[in-house]
Order: sequence, then C-alpha cells, then structure tokens
Amino acid sequence: MVYPEASRWGAPDSLAPLYDDVYRADGVLSTVNVVEALQEFWQVKASRNGGAGSGGSGALVIYESVPAAHPPYVCYVTLPGGACFGSFQNCPTKAEARRSAAKIALMNSVFNEHESRRISEHFIEKAVAEARASFAGDAASHQDPSAGIAAFRFMLEANKGRTMLEFQELMTVFQLLHWNGSLRAMRERQCSRQEVVAHYSARALDDAMREQMAREWASREREAAAGGGVLRSELARAERELRAARLAARELRFPKEKRDILLLAARLAPPQQQQ
Repeated sequence: MVYPEASRWGAPDSLAPLYDDVYRADGVLSTVNVVEALQEFWQVKASRNGGAGSGGSGALVIYESVPAAHPPYVCYVTLPGGACFGSFQNCPTKAEARRSAAKIALMNSVFNEHESRRISEHFIEKAVAEARASFAGDAASHQDPSAGIAAFRFMLEANKGRTMLEFQELMTVFQLLHWNGSLRAMRERQCSRQEVVAHYSARALDDAMREQMAREWASREREAAAGGGVLRSELARAERELRAARLAARELRFPKEKRDILLLAARLAPPQQQQ
C-alpha cells in the first residue's frame, strides 16, 4: 500500500491562491495581534463544538521556538488537531518568528472553515487526477502507482465531509507509516486496506508511536554497513523538506515529525554508529 507523498495528496492548485494571499495580507494582519487571534479562534471553535476543550488543553495552540544564538529565528506552531505551520519570513526576533508562524496558521485556520475546503466528490476526483498526474510525471519513481492511488482514493472517500486540515492530520499518520516501512510490513502480512485504515484512523499519533518508529530507524542504523550513515542521510533529507515547506508557508507536520523521529533515533542508536 503506497500513498502519494505530501506534494501529491494535497490540493496544490486550490491552495496556491491562499499562499499568494499570505503576502498580500501582510498589511492587514500587521494591525492584528495574530497570536491572540489564533488562540481565540480555536477557543471559539472548541466551544461551538460542544464546549470540549474551550479555554483548556483541547483548544491549546502550542508554539515551539528553535534554539538559535542569532537571527533569523524560527518558530513552529501546532494547532489543536495536530496541523503544524512555521515562520515563513526572515525574522530578526523570536517574537517576530512567533507572529509569522501564527499568521500563516491563522489564515489556514480561517480558510479551512470555508465550504470549499470540505472533501466532496468533486474534490476527490480532482485530487486523485492530480496525484495520478504527479506519479506519471515522476520518471525517477520505480513504484507502481496504482496501489497508492487506490489507497489515496479510499482514504478520501472514507473522510468525505471533513475539512482538508482534518484530512491532512489523518494522512500524516499514514505517510509516516509508509515512510517507516510499516505499511509494507502490513501488506506482507496480508492485512486489508480497510483493516489498516480502520485501525490507524482511530489511533492518534502519540509518543508511543514515535518511539516505536525511532527504535526501528535506530535498528536500521545498527544493521547498516560499518560507519552507518542511514540516519544522517535521512535526517538531512527531512531537514531540507521541512525548511522548504516552512519557507513556502505550507502545512509541515509530516517533515517535522520525520525529523523529530530521526533525532530520537539518533539518541537511541549506539554512539559509534552516529560518527
């Protein structure tokens, strides 16, 4: 079961105007306290959904500043459902980096409420066609795309009516399982697509799942030829993907989770394998 990569399962054509608007909206958002506005948005949303998490952890927006001795500073913000965004501008202060991350997260949060962001039959057909075209144009890929596209359609059909941010949060789990090799192992055990989707759709991406994946990557590092290098190469790739997604003002939980899992794996691997 092979799923399209992040750039293949989104809706790039429909999202492009939003990312262009980020820069055009700077003048308007500069007069708004975007950090407070983002928190208030999610508190109101939580209260409208029955009060769960209103003013509490269920509506909590989490910021993570990247340690740095000098600018440009970088900050990430994770929304209650798990979607993640980062500062996309050249930020001279840590406070500005936080505002930059909050700005793109607020725009996505508000835009996500629009009816056009809900998964419909029309959206499914368009997204699947784009995924198929992406696979067809990828000459470097040696994988048969049919299984991945079928799984992608199945996931979309199973989440009809949900918003794209909600769907992205769910897809992050399956992207990580694919990247980690877990889906391949399930296929070899002859688990059906429906069984896999049903199981992981009900399971949150938590510390236990991250640690399990990290241990598997640490094991790969130990099994590699003398000198290792598996983690170093994969981590460098994840860092590049994360930076590119952040600077493009895109949702970036998948590359960030990959990086964090690999950093944990590096701590779990024997010291001699990290040299």
